Order: sequence, then structure tokens, then C-alpha cells
Amino acid sequence: MFGSQVPTVTVNELADDTYLLDVREDDEWAAGHAPHAHHLSMMELPARLAEVPTDRDVAVICRSGGRSAQVVAYLMRNGWEQVRNVAGGMGDWAAAGRPVVGEDGQPGRVL
Repeated sequence: MFGSQVPTVTVNELADDTYLLDVREDDEWAAGHAPHAHHLSMMELPARLAEVPTDRDVAVICRSGGRSAQVVAYLMRNGWEQVRNVAGGMGDWAAAGRPVVGEDGQPGRVL
């Protein structure tokens, strides 16, 4: 979809100190997300850009990688340099055996 224009990172390449930005919708987030992720839906991003750090690595994740690729491209156009798309999204996250928690802190599922 975006080819080599959008830098990517695999789930297994993510560093523990990377700021993980989940851009899925509220219902997707509530059903299951990475325990230390930060939620900011794709549609809210333009109004809340100041919440995304510019001084550290940011990895953007969605369900499969499409929305997050769009967000990475948007952030890059707006001056972010240390931003990557998580290839395969939450689907690959769960398939890699990474934890997924629901809004209540219990085991979650990827929608």
C-alpha cells in the first residue's frame, strides 16, 4: 500500500523502551491491546499530535498494519523522524505470543 516510503519494524524487533502507539478504534482497544501501549485512535490523532513523543522511538500499531502505515506517513510529514509501522499489527503481536489484555486487565483478544 505504501511501499518503502513507510519504515517498518517487526513485533520481534521492538525494543522494550519503544513508545507503542495503538491507533485502533475504542472497541478494538477495549477488547485487547498490548499491556504498555498508548491509545490514540487514528481519527483523533490530528487534534492530539502533541501527545506523541518526538524525542524517542515510536512504533505505531493497528490490527494488521494498514491504518498504522497511514499514521506513520502522517507523522513523518509532520516532522517525526523516529517512527515505525509495526508490520502485521496486533495480529502478528498475538501470533508471536506477546500478551494481549482487555480494558479490565484480563486476557484480551484482537478484533
